[in-house]
Amino acid sequence: MRTTAQAVLDALGFPDGELSILIVNDAGITELNETYLHRSGPTNVIAFSMREGDFPQISPQMLGDVVISTETARQEADAAGIPFRERFVQLLVHGVLHLFGYDHEGPEAAAAEMDRKTADLLGRLGVAGERTFGMVDSG
Repeated sequence: MRTTAQAVLDALGFPDGELSILIVNDAGITELNETYLHRSGPTNVIAFSMREGDFPQISPQMLGDVVISTETARQEADAAGIPFRERFVQLLVHGVLHLFGYDHEGPEAAAAEMDRKTADLLGRLGVAGERTFGMVDSG
């Protein structure tokens, strides 16, 4: 996981970036989803950026936190007929892109740009992505 995250940061031109990756179950991500995003139920991935807000310059290398629910990731992998590891890497890339300001919930052009960047990064990592792009939108 550390090697994959570093490869993503390298590809994004931010090799000294720091992030934390929290692996939780559905109960854990539901609590975060409801508390901080005011959304009900579990999701697959949540990103909490440290580059936003009033003081991003305090620690510019600190990107933020990526939280992934292994339960939801496993369900999505099974539904898509792909290995769990592949789905996990897709979600990790998705979360890191959110830390860099990419967004799929805004204008269609922004979502398309995030999809393009996701495909590029997954390709560099040797992971397929097109089979489950539609499943990433819950986080």
